[in-house]
Amino acid sequence: MTHNTPLSPRPLRHLSDVHRRVLTTAQLRSHGVPATEIAEQSRAGGPWQQLLPGVILLHPGPPTSEERLHGALLFAAREPAPGVPTQPGADSPHRAVYPEAMITGLAALTLHGFSSTPPLLSLDHVDVLVPRLRRIRSTSYVRVLRTPALPTPEPVTGLPVAPVPRALADAVADLTDAQAVRRLLTEAVRGHHCEPAAVVRALNEAKLLSRPHVVDAVDSLVAEGRAIAEDRLYRMVREYGLPDPVWNVDLRLPGGPHLGGLDAYWPEQAVAVELDTRAPRQGHRQDDDALWSEYARKREHLERLGITVVHLTPKKLRDTMEQQAAVLRTALMAADDRDPAEYVVVLPR
Repeated sequence: MTHNTPLSPRPLRHLSDVHRRVLTTAQLRSHGVPATEIAEQSRAGGPWQQLLPGVILLHPGPPTSEERLHGALLFAAREPAPGVPTQPGADSPHRAVYPEAMITGLAALTLHGFSSTPPLLSLDHVDVLVPRLRRIRSTSYVRVLRTPALPTPEPVTGLPVAPVPRALADAVADLTDAQAVRRLLTEAVRGHHCEPAAVVRALNEAKLLSRPHVVDAVDSLVAEGRAIAEDRLYRMVREYGLPDPVWNVDLRLPGGPHLGGLDAYWPEQAVAVELDTRAPRQGHRQDDDALWSEYARKREHLERLGITVVHLTPKKLRDTMEQQAAVLRTALMAADDRDPAEYVVVLPR
């Protein structure tokens, strides 16, 4: 036994398949492999190869896409403190294996199931997100991206992957093709990966809304998101057996002012639904605040006239449709217990 051999080397059989094929030099040493043997096995023409600095591929030949991703995370992950396990834990396995690192950008979107992104093996680089203060540089096929605060990763095929809005922002930051940007944003919404507001928020935080081709794509995204939200509202009314409203109407007082547009209205019960599909924009805080104030003023005015306004967001319709249907049904049933509403004129919008 040499001074490089640990007293109790851990066997490799407890590791998953990919974890047996790609290991850091520190992990190999912890399993009883001396540094001299690592260097010997990894020489040109040997049975192993250096995939990345400090990361060894334990077979000859090109790495698979899974091995490339695993290697990128091992390269970028913070080395665990002595005594901290580097193998999967029961509560959060990817955090135990890859502390403070996650896949983002196009590779993350492909892992999330996007069809408009390239296959993993055809990507020139893999983006890995790490904390801003980590001292690590991009190398080979790994591009290191930094952030002041890491988002909570989502496990995909056992790998820590950035949430779709963050992965989109990191991908879009590198794209100059307006059509490519539009395809990605559209798929995010049509594929039910996330809501438009979450995408716009991430693009805003990444300071990408000053780029004209991104702004154009966002405008299309917001319109797309509204159409999807309206479709969910139609489906909710139909599937949960609610009475049919009049759709997309304007209300006015007889001979008086315009009260505002509504997405659905039940005249007999004086119940209205308004969809909130606002998306925050960089540098437009005052406009956003003004729009929200307009929402609030309209709602207060309608409620003073005896009209109940149910405020719905696309996220509520997507995630809690049954609950929103119950809220709306309760408002409709409560109409008999309220004083009659003021008479209003209902016009198509």
